[in-house]
Amino acid sequence: MIKMKKSICKVLLISIVTIFTSCESFLETSSPSVVDAEFVFSNIETARAAMDGAYEQWRSTASQYVFGDGLFYATEVTGSDIERHPESFSNQPGRHYPECLYQNGTYASTYGLLSYQTESNAYTYLFSCVAKANSIINAMESTAEFETFMSADEASDLSQLYGEAVTLRAVAYRELIRYYGDVPYAYLSGVAAVGLSPRDSIYDVCISQLKTVEPLMYRVEENSTVAKNVFSRTFVQGLIGRMCLDAAGYQTRRTDLGSDFYKDGEGNILSFETMGTSNNNSEYGRRSDYLTLYETAKTYLKACIDNPGSAMFYSSDPRPTGKNGQVFDNPYQYFFQQMNDLEYADESIYEYNMTQGVGNDSRPYSYGRVSSGGSSKAYPCKSYGQGRVNPAFYYGMFDPKDKRRDVSACVTGSTGKGIETLIPFTPNSKANGGGITFNKWDENRMASPYVLKQRTSGIHGPYMRMSEIYLNYAEACAVTGDAGTAKTYLTMIRERAFPDGEANVDEFISASGSLFKAIIQERGFEFAAEGDRRWTLIRTGLLPEAIQNIKEMTLAMMNGLQTNGYYTFENGNTISSYVYTKLVDAKATYGYRLTTQCPEGEEDDPVLYPAWRGQNDDWEGIASSNGLSFTYSSTNTNLAIQGLFSYIDPNSTEAADLVADGYSQVDWGAELLDNYDEYYTYLFWDYDYTSAPIYLWPYTPNIISTGDLSNGYGFSQN
Repeated sequence: MIKMKKSICKVLLISIVTIFTSCESFLETSSPSVVDAEFVFSNIETARAAMDGAYEQWRSTASQYVFGDGLFYATEVTGSDIERHPESFSNQPGRHYPECLYQNGTYASTYGLLSYQTESNAYTYLFSCVAKANSIINAMESTAEFETFMSADEASDLSQLYGEAVTLRAVAYRELIRYYGDVPYAYLSGVAAVGLSPRDSIYDVCISQLKTVEPLMYRVEENSTVAKNVFSRTFVQGLIGRMCLDAAGYQTRRTDLGSDFYKDGEGNILSFETMGTSNNNSEYGRRSDYLTLYETAKTYLKACIDNPGSAMFYSSDPRPTGKNGQVFDNPYQYFFQQMNDLEYADESIYEYNMTQGVGNDSRPYSYGRVSSGGSSKAYPCKSYGQGRVNPAFYYGMFDPKDKRRDVSACVTGSTGKGIETLIPFTPNSKANGGGITFNKWDENRMASPYVLKQRTSGIHGPYMRMSEIYLNYAEACAVTGDAGTAKTYLTMIRERAFPDGEANVDEFISASGSLFKAIIQERGFEFAAEGDRRWTLIRTGLLPEAIQNIKEMTLAMMNGLQTNGYYTFENGNTISSYVYTKLVDAKATYGYRLTTQCPEGEEDDPVLYPAWRGQNDDWEGIASSNGLSFTYSSTNTNLAIQGLFSYIDPNSTEAADLVADGYSQVDWGAELLDNYDEYYTYLFWDYDYTSAPIYLWPYTPNIISTGDLSNGYGFSQN
C-alpha cells in the first residue's frame, strides 16, 4: 500500500462500508488480472509499457465515455447559466432533464429518460481506469525496490511511474464523484468495487496519496518521458488543489444513509453547513472543515505556480502580424490556436492525446464551431455542436471589450462548402440552428484539417492549464482571507483579456458583489464554452443565484424584444429582432478569409467584427493534399453582419440603404420569441432557487444489483 496513516486504511476497510467480493461482479469483467510484478517491473521499459496501457484506458474513457459522448457531453457542457443545448427539449429528454436538474427533482425517478447513463458508460469505464491503476500500484508495492524508491529524496523513473498510477486512480475517482456523488472505493487489484463509500473519505484518501507521491515525480517535461500527455508533479500539484476545492465545496448529499455515513479520511463523522431546503432526501452543503482543505489547496497551487515545469502563462501574444496583415494580439486565443494546430499548448499542464484520423474526437465536432458539412469530404466536415452559448450571456454578461468573447462564441458557422453562414436560433444541430456556437475549436482554423471523415480532427483533450491554477489559487486565497494575493492573480487573468487599461478590476469586483464572486465570474469568462461552469457553480454554492440571474436576464430580454423589437443590456449591447447580412469576398478585400482579432478602431467593420470567424483561407489546397478536388461556388465566402449589437429600425432609411447595398434582413431575436419555451421556460425548468439541486446521475439497475448499491436523490431502484 501507499504510505499513509493506519487510520485511513482502517476507514477504507471498515468505516466507509466498502465490501470486496470475488470475480463474479459486473465490474470485474473490465478489470485486468493481477500484474506479475517481478516480470513487468524488472526494468523501466516493461514498467512503462504497463502504464501506457493504463493511459490508453484513460484516454479512451475520457474521449468517448466522459468528454466525448458521455455525461460531460450530456449535461456539463450544456447545463449552466452560460451554456446550453442546440436541439428542442422534447427531442433530447435524456440530456435535457438531467441538464435542468430533473425539473427541480420531479423527474429524477423517471429512469427511461436517462439514455446517456447506460450499463456500459462512464461509470463502468472509469472503474476500468481504477482497476488498471490498482494493478500497477499493487504490483509495484510488492517489489523489492518499492521501499527504496519511495524513501528516496528525489524523483526516479520508478517513483515517477508509481506516482502516475496513483494519479490515474485519483483522476478517475474525481470524475466518478463529480457525476455520481458517493461511489464504491477499490484499491486492490482484481477485486471488484462494491458497496457505497462516502465521497469525503475518498477525497481525503486520494489527496493524501497524491501528497505522498508528489515530491517523487518529475515536473512537466523535466524528464524526457514526462511529456504533456503524462501525469507530472506539476499536474499532481494542480490536482491536489483542484480536488481540495472540490472536497471543500458545496455538494448535494443523501440524508437516507444515516447520520454517521459521511466521514472524513480518518473515520471521523463530518458535520456540514447546508444552504437552501432539502430535496428528494438530500441536502446541499459543504463540510464544516472546508477551510483546512482550502489551506492545503493554497500550498500546492502556489508550489505549482512557483515552478510549473515547462507550462507557461502568456500575458501577451507571441505571434507577429500575419503575412497578409492579420492582427492576432490575443494571448488567450493562442492557447486554442496551438491546440488547433495539433500541438500541446504551451499553457497546458496535461492534455490527453488524440490522433488525427483515428477514434472519436469530440473537438471540434461536439464542442467547437459548427458546420453543416457532410460526414466526409466536406469543408469542413460536419460539426454537430452539442454545446451552445446562452444568448443572454453572450450579449449581457460578456464585456464587449473582453477579447475572450469572440474566441469563446460565434454567431456564424460553416455550410461545409467553404462558406460562412449565420446560425439561426431555431432548435437544430450543426449550422442549421441551435444558436450561438462554441468557437474555441474550429477546423477552419487548422493548418491541416482532416476532411476525409468527421469526428477525427486529432485535437487533444485539454484537462489542466495554467490559468486554472491561477484562478484556483485566487479562489483559495480569497476564501482564507488573503485578499491581496487573490486580487493579484485575478488581475493577471483579467488584464490579459482586455486592452491596456480596460480591465477595470476594482469596478468588476464591486459589480460582482465580492472578491470571491468576482473570481468565480472571471472563471466563467476564462472557461466559457468548455463545460467548466456547471461544476464550478455547484461546488461554490453559487448555482441557485446564477440560475436566478440568467432567468431574469433572459426574461427581460424576451420582454424587450416583444415590446420594442430590441433589448439593450447594462453593458451597452443590444440584441434586435432582425440583423442584416450579405456574403462578401473577404480575400479580395483583406487578403484572407479567416479573420483574427479585430484591429483596434475597426469595430464598425461588419466582416472583421465580431472577430475570430470567417473560413479557412485555402480549402482548395487542403482538398488537393488529401487527393480530393474542391472548387468554391462563389468567392463571396465571408458574412458581413450589420445590427448585431445595435438596433436598426427595419422601417428606417438606414435599413433601406443596407438592402440597397445587397444586405438581406434576417430574423434574429425574433427567433428567440418564436422559441420562447426553449430559451426561457426550459432553462432550469421549475427550479425554485432554494431546493438542493439534483445534478447527479443514477446508478443503472445492473450496477445496483451487482455492486450492492442503492440509488438516492429520488432516482428509481429499477
